[in-house]
Amino acid sequence: MAQGEVDTKKSGSALISSLATGLKPRYHFAALEKTYYERLPYRNHIVLQENAQHATRFIALANVGNPEKKKYLYAFSIIPMKLMDAAELVKQPPDVTENPYRKSGKEASVGKQIPAPEEESACQYFFDLNEKQGRKRSSSGRESKSSPHPKQPRKPPQPPGPCWFCLASPEVEKHLVVNIGTHCYLALAKGGLSDDHVLILPIGHYQSVVELSAEVVEEVEKYKATLRRFFKSRGKCCVLFERNFKSHHLQLQVVPVPLSRCTTDDIKDAFITQAQEQQIELLEIPEHSDIKQIAQPGAAYFYVELDTGEKLFHRIKKNFPLQFGREVLASEAILNIPDKSDWRQCQSSKEEEETLAHRFRKDFEPFDFTLDD
Repeated sequence: MAQGEVDTKKSGSALISSLATGLKPRYHFAALEKTYYERLPYRNHIVLQENAQHATRFIALANVGNPEKKKYLYAFSIIPMKLMDAAELVKQPPDVTENPYRKSGKEASVGKQIPAPEEESACQYFFDLNEKQGRKRSSSGRESKSSPHPKQPRKPPQPPGPCWFCLASPEVEKHLVVNIGTHCYLALAKGGLSDDHVLILPIGHYQSVVELSAEVVEEVEKYKATLRRFFKSRGKCCVLFERNFKSHHLQLQVVPVPLSRCTTDDIKDAFITQAQEQQIELLEIPEHSDIKQIAQPGAAYFYVELDTGEKLFHRIKKNFPLQFGREVLASEAILNIPDKSDWRQCQSSKEEEETLAHRFRKDFEPFDFTLDD
């Protein structure tokens, strides 16, 4: 409630808070405190751990005809969920906050004693009373003995079927793997634009950068920085891009471009020009911004990251050219190898791939941060 008028620690209801946590209403109205208050909208999911859901807006209204003339009416229009596009429904407002009820999630557990407020929440109790959902405490409320550190990697979701990129999968062409970290690995791209075109891939099954856990993101960033240093030492800059569309496992493409060929600005201009020619809205986003601040889990998108840290982003709404990233880099303006724009036209024998992988491992070894662990 409004600061100075209502003591929020003494007002409100733990049961209603738990109900709001479970029901996740789009609008929550209250009037018992006889004052007007509208808080910032809050999200109903844990970023990078749960699928995106709609935000909730909490509005408290004063009494009708109150002498202070505080607001007692609230006009709004609302479209039924079933009539809304899924991506539009889960789109987060720019001023969205974390869920204010997150720490009171356990209080609504049916038939259980309400624990102390500082206890960790069971965010998914409403849907599944038995599954632990990766909490740090057991259902008894006691601390887990498995590790004193709260930063435990969440088990990634399992692929719905055979996956060519989950490292444990028999479908993986392991002769292309050139480096393995704790959460990610590097592999030569099959049918690469160059002999040192590589992929950064999560070991577990994650569909996109947006869905990665914090531990995996940290190692992805480490690989990106290391590859930049590696390619710079060889007179090259590198371009990274991801297409989260018609793909089931994250593939972060890392394509080196000789500095003698063009500048980073040339690469940026090439992407923007070809995007305009194909009526693709490619937006420049702040240099230090995070893709997960722009795209929600499950949303289709394409993004490019340049050597300078600049990023170009496109939200895919319906269709998108699957080879767009390769086409731009293979164009005359960049690598001038237009015949390699489709990876299927760049196949090599297994023996040739093994030779290239062996060479890359040897060249990359002085930069390999996994050897320090």
